[in-house]
Amino acid sequence: MMNDENEHSENKGHAGAVSAGGPSLPSAIKSYVSNNRKNAVLWGGFIVCSILIWMLFSSGDFSFLLTFAALWRCFGLLLMNYKVWKGNSVKGISVKTMELYATSFVFRLLSILRHQGYLPFDKTGDWFYHVVEFASLGSVALVLYGAFGPWKSTYDAKYDKFGNLNVPPQYGVVYLVVPCIVMALLFHPELNKEFFSDVCWTFSMYLEAVAMLPQLYMFQKQASDADGTVEVMLGHVTFALGFSRIFELWFWLGSFKELTNMNGKVPGYIVLLSQVGQLLIMGDFFYYYFVSISKGMPMELPHSYTSTNV
Repeated sequence: MMNDENEHSENKGHAGAVSAGGPSLPSAIKSYVSNNRKNAVLWGGFIVCSILIWMLFSSGDFSFLLTFAALWRCFGLLLMNYKVWKGNSVKGISVKTMELYATSFVFRLLSILRHQGYLPFDKTGDWFYHVVEFASLGSVALVLYGAFGPWKSTYDAKYDKFGNLNVPPQYGVVYLVVPCIVMALLFHPELNKEFFSDVCWTFSMYLEAVAMLPQLYMFQKQASDADGTVEVMLGHVTFALGFSRIFELWFWLGSFKELTNMNGKVPGYIVLLSQVGQLLIMGDFFYYYFVSISKGMPMELPHSYTSTNV
């Protein structure tokens, strides 16, 4: 099976054949799929599995959106492991983003393993949602093991510099973790009716909203020094992790009244704003990702992308 570098060169060749006016969207997607069969099979398999899970484990309840969002996250992290262990490299991956996701999963599990307030209402909330979250945590742990273990030499530490201000480089995430803890302590829903459990879930929600910042910052640094091309598989991973938030936001918009507490609607509004904020943060990335799909080309960030404030 070809490695990611060969995929990139194949796609470059295809890009050169694109006319100045650009192909129509259907033909571009068809051409992209033709040149990226492996990725198309992976995405197709994910969609089929999601449908089967919905049919087998869900009662068709609206809350399946929470499980679907978790499946997107898990799928993205499994893709990342495929990239790492197939390519024997963690090149282009932000370890800080992975650390933030690991922390988010741990605190979410601390909440949902003891209480049911934030679980899907359908049958997936009985046990399946927990399995998906554990699988996601395990996937992150494997990536971090690769980054600190066998593939440490491939880690781009010079680009993974988010938060390198007045603290040791490896502790840069403190600028995201501490504000999220404070916000969770002050503003949290009370679906579990227990302070610790509610704060854990809210902290995981806030932290996930900003977890992708170090990865996007890393893309910026790489775009300024190189040609701005994002590795195909890493582009899919980042898209899956970010896009999962749409389904979670959709669910909590429909269940907003559940997020209110004795302090009114403020905790609910902040939870929703954190999710909207993540989508806004990912906006530029989504744009260039869809442009690459529409043109049947690898994702390429312009040098001006570095002017984005992260």
